Amino acid sequence: MITIRPEHPRDVAGVRYVNERAFGQPLEANLVEKLRERCHEALSLVADEGDRVVGHIMFTPVVVEDGTRRTVGMGLAPMAVVPERQRQGIGSQLVRRGLEILRERECPFVIVVGHPEYYPRFGFESAAKHGLRCQWAGVPDEAFMALILDATATAGLSGLVTYRPEFSDDQ
Repeated sequence: MITIRPEHPRDVAGVRYVNERAFGQPLEANLVEKLRERCHEALSLVADEGDRVVGHIMFTPVVVEDGTRRTVGMGLAPMAVVPERQRQGIGSQLVRRGLEILRERECPFVIVVGHPEYYPRFGFESAAKHGLRCQWAGVPDEAFMALILDATATAGLSGLVTYRPEFSDDQ
């Protein structure tokens, strides 16, 4: 049975393993470690199967500055499931639970750079539709998506979405 729960210190090695296996490289695992150390506002959840971590998702703050207005939401990245457990609904469970928690915390919006055929099932749609642009050139519009959780807080919001510095290549 899969349990979705907050990451605990004892999960660090398992989270690293999941990210390395899912992405086939250490880049995302290294990013998670930097974010864990430096970003206390992060939401990090694991999919636990018995005593084994089989999935992981992280949300960290993103900012949209629009003239004098500054709005903080969350960015979903990374999300990983060990290859032998992919396509079994574990990733969907992680996304749904993370979004539930963010709604409870009154987060106004969530951003994701991801597969345009996967994330719309959770309500994500083109961020461009909401006047939001990605800080990274070359990200296709269909892959840069937003989920508005609070229409009042985001009314009229538009501009460049900026991720934490840990997401930049030079960090």
